Amino acid sequence: MSFSGPSMGSGGRTFRRAFEFGRTHVVRPKGRHQATVVWLHGLGDNGASWSQLLETLPLPNIKWICPTAPSLPVSLFGGYPSTAWFDVNELSENAQDDLEGLDASAAHVASLLSTEPAGIKLAVGGFSMGAATSLYSATCFALGKYENGNTYPANLSAAVGLSGWLPCAKNLSSKMEGKDEAARRAASIPILLCHGTGDDVVSFKFDEKSSHALISSGFRDVTFKAYDGLGHYTIPQELDELCAWLTSKLELEGRS
Repeated sequence: MSFSGPSMGSGGRTFRRAFEFGRTHVVRPKGRHQATVVWLHGLGDNGASWSQLLETLPLPNIKWICPTAPSLPVSLFGGYPSTAWFDVNELSENAQDDLEGLDASAAHVASLLSTEPAGIKLAVGGFSMGAATSLYSATCFALGKYENGNTYPANLSAAVGLSGWLPCAKNLSSKMEGKDEAARRAASIPILLCHGTGDDVVSFKFDEKSSHALISSGFRDVTFKAYDGLGHYTIPQELDELCAWLTSKLELEGRS
């Protein structure tokens, strides 16, 4: 599936960036299907690696959809192409937000969720850059639209970010101000953030500030879990707490 949008070229000319998403891997529920979670990998990874891990989790009522990001020139790598949900020039609060890439990836997530049956709870989660895209999707859900103004169609019931950050955090509070429906949606969606204090790729403080930005913008059900000494990877304790949180927030029948 591909998405494209306008960008400004030299001399003010407009061109369109094409986003060609890679292969999507699906993990079917082993029990009664109650929820579907789109899970997004990190920079340079693919959907297959996370689908293999998620299949081992004791969550029989969840269908996991693990797409693969498009291959994009990444400014952080000097323009060298890598699988990425959006372009990024640095992993810090000073990073420039690639709004076009974020919108395209959030739209891809919403498209993947659009064919799920009625009554199935929908959620999004991810690791690192995938976590950033998931949290951006949660803000689009609250605002009811993407940055480009198009309507955000998915009715999200939860969002998860492991070792990630919140894009566009500095402007979120002002965008939410005075919007009653956005405030209602923000208050309705539970968000789980997990981060290691030893992360040398995406700093712990960066994600901690992201959690504060969400809370100050009206997201009332935000859980931030810190893992002492953990680097830029996941561990069984974190995954256990993820399973317990999803079971509770998505009201699943129980773990296998």
